[in-house]
Amino acid sequence: MTAENLSRNLPPAASVASVRALMDAELSTAARVGHGALLLSAAAMTIVIGSLWMTEPSLPMRTHVAFAVMVLIGLSWTAYASWVLTTRRVLLGRHRVIAGRMAVTFASTFVVGSLLVAATTGHPAGYAAAVLGAGMLAVAAWLLVRARRQMVRLVVRRAEIQRTLDGPR
Repeated sequence: MTAENLSRNLPPAASVASVRALMDAELSTAARVGHGALLLSAAAMTIVIGSLWMTEPSLPMRTHVAFAVMVLIGLSWTAYASWVLTTRRVLLGRHRVIAGRMAVTFASTFVVGSLLVAATTGHPAGYAAAVLGAGMLAVAAWLLVRARRQMVRLVVRRAEIQRTLDGPR
């Protein structure tokens, strides 16, 4: 969409303040519900895993490391969802890019961990988990690419709106 098309689509009474109010609109209800569900499920998962970890001190070291990583991942998703919900503004796709990066990082960690378990124990379940993790990693990478493209489109659109509002110089 060009700046000329954008200015033709704006109603004559559209002022800078009304367009800025539109741009600063709150997070949609569906997004708030989704991030609220993420917050609750990540917090619950973290509490359950942390509780299990603390009540089993005699676990092998690799299990302690796995629990620590899972608690860290749960805390990260909890912090992310809290950030999005407390910001309560449209974040121009930034939140999707951050979530995509987190998903790629955590899926990669899962694949590497599964391969390490498979290599050290020789158990085929480790390889099966790595294959499933590779599928998760592929989906996470696809979502990250999509989020980056969407963010670029939004930033370009916002710049066009800003140029239209500023007028010719």
